[in-house]
Amino acid sequence: MATAGQMRHAPRKRFGQHFLVDASVISAIVAAIAARPGDRVVEIGPGLGALTRPLADQLDHLHVIEIDRDITARLRREFPAEHLTVHEGDALDFDFSALGAPLRVVGNLPYNISTPLLFRLAAHAAVLRDIHVMLQKEVVERIVSAPSRAEYGRLSVMLQYRFEMERLFDVPASAFRPAPRIESAVVRMTPFSRLPHPARDVDCLEKVVAAAFAQRRKTLRNALRHYFSGAELERLGIDPGLRAQDLPVADFVRLADEAQRALSRPCAG
Repeated sequence: MATAGQMRHAPRKRFGQHFLVDASVISAIVAAIAARPGDRVVEIGPGLGALTRPLADQLDHLHVIEIDRDITARLRREFPAEHLTVHEGDALDFDFSALGAPLRVVGNLPYNISTPLLFRLAAHAAVLRDIHVMLQKEVVERIVSAPSRAEYGRLSVMLQYRFEMERLFDVPASAFRPAPRIESAVVRMTPFSRLPHPARDVDCLEKVVAAAFAQRRKTLRNALRHYFSGAELERLGIDPGLRAQDLPVADFVRLADEAQRALSRPCAG
């Protein structure tokens, strides 16, 4: 099979292309995924096939999502259709649920769309078995962060609401061609079989969390003033002088549930 070096392709900035070329990193990711023949797997952004080839060797069938038409043409030439299904298009528009469950998601996510793509995957958590993705190191630090740390934010809360997080290992910029200006990291995300803190209304939870983190320096009394007074926060056992980054997921769920219950104060953005 062709190697990444043999498959000449000029990286396209508009797609955020940085191709993984380090064999040791590739092996580590493949080992972490530990794919079995019958697994239902979709790879986001296969690029020049660094992960695609070893995964295809382990699986009966592999799905890939790729927006670059030149790359999709190369993949279709290299892999027979009975072993690889190429979905040409934007992963942000892809219906992951259409592939069935349980679905495993892997990939080196384009840095320019990583946050909205993570939110999209979270919306399909019900059909997912797990996610193994490479992201900007700072994004991984955010999604695995504990409360009261500078990295803890909206993304942390909304992903930790649905997933168990495990930071696996860091990846240096030198592992890519062209080398990005930032470091990367690989994370494993596993949907909870049963949500530890189920919200009455997830849309309401998203709105409350977004409002709380809209201006991080504000106290909860000010950030959530459209939902609660300081006295109401105290009644719920939450210090109104705290900031959003100090609240664990369970407390955000309690706030959202209370906002949803309060008919005179509907949970609106």
